[in-house]
Amino acid sequence: MKIITLTLNPAIDVHCHTHSFRPYKENHCTVTARDCGGKGVNISRALQDNGVENLAFAVLGQENGADFRNSLIADGMTLREVFVPGRIRENITLHCDDSDETRISFEGFSVSSELIGQVQEALDGEISEGTVVTFTGSNPKGLSMGDVKALLRNWTAKGARIVIDSRSFSLSDLIDMKPWLIKPNQEEISAYLGREIDGFDELFSVAKDLHEQGIENVMISLGAQGALLVCSEGTFVARPPKVDALSTIGAGDSSIAGFVSVADKPASTRLRTAVAFGTAACLTPGTRPPRPEDVASILDRITME
Repeated sequence: MKIITLTLNPAIDVHCHTHSFRPYKENHCTVTARDCGGKGVNISRALQDNGVENLAFAVLGQENGADFRNSLIADGMTLREVFVPGRIRENITLHCDDSDETRISFEGFSVSSELIGQVQEALDGEISEGTVVTFTGSNPKGLSMGDVKALLRNWTAKGARIVIDSRSFSLSDLIDMKPWLIKPNQEEISAYLGREIDGFDELFSVAKDLHEQGIENVMISLGAQGALLVCSEGTFVARPPKVDALSTIGAGDSSIAGFVSVADKPASTRLRTAVAFGTAACLTPGTRPPRPEDVASILDRITME
C-alpha cells in the first residue's frame, strides 16, 4: 500500500519566548522552536517516525523553500516538491510569562491553475489502485476549488483512496467528492452545517447521514473522549486512556496518520490506531509526532464500543 500526503500551502511556525511583553516597544525574545510543517507534512512525519513508508509532496516558495526542503530531508522524510515564486507563509507565536500568547501570521505565495498540471506531472505515476492520498490544510491563494476537485477526481478514477481534512472544502464539496475518509471534529461539523451540533447522538446522526451520502469513512474526533467512526462495516467508538497532555496541536493530523497506516485492516483496527496515534501525539511538545512506544502503550488501553 502506498501513502502520499499533499501539502499545497505549507507553513513555517516560529515559537518565541519573552518574560514580559510590552506593546509598542522593542521586545527581546528567544526562539524556542522553528517547525517546518503543514497538515500533510505533520501526517508524513507521524507515519515516518512510526515506521510507515510514505511520500510527502509539498509546494515550496522559491524565496525560503530551500531551507524548508533541507529541514524535512534532514528529518529523514521522503519528499517530492514543486517550487513556485514567493515565500512559504510564516507564523510567529510569542509566548509570554505575563500575558496571553501573541500570534503574527505572514501571507505566503500565490499560485495559478498551472500548479495542478505540475502536481499531476509529479505524482500521476505514483497513483494506482488502493493508493491513499491525503489532501489536508488550506488551498494556496490563486488555486480554485474546481482545480483541486478536478485533480482529486482524476486520482479517484485511478482507484486512489482520497482523504480530505481541509476547511477549504464546504460540506457540499465533500458530498460531491465522496472521499474515502473525512475527519472533522465537533466544531467543524457544526460549521459545516451552520448550527451547533451537541451530544453524541446528534454527532452519530450527522456521521451516518454523511456516510449514506457516499463518504466511506466518517471519523469524528471527540477530543479526549476519543473518536466515532461510521463506515460500511458499522459504527465504532474508540475511547483512549486519560493522559497528561503537553500539546494537542497536530493531534488530528496524527490520528489521520494512524488511520491510513492500517488502511487495509478492519474498521475497528483503523479507528483504534487513529486514536492511539492522536492521543500519543498529545504527549509530545508542539507539533512533534507521536513516539512509537507511546502509541504501543496507548493502543493496548483503548476501549472499543
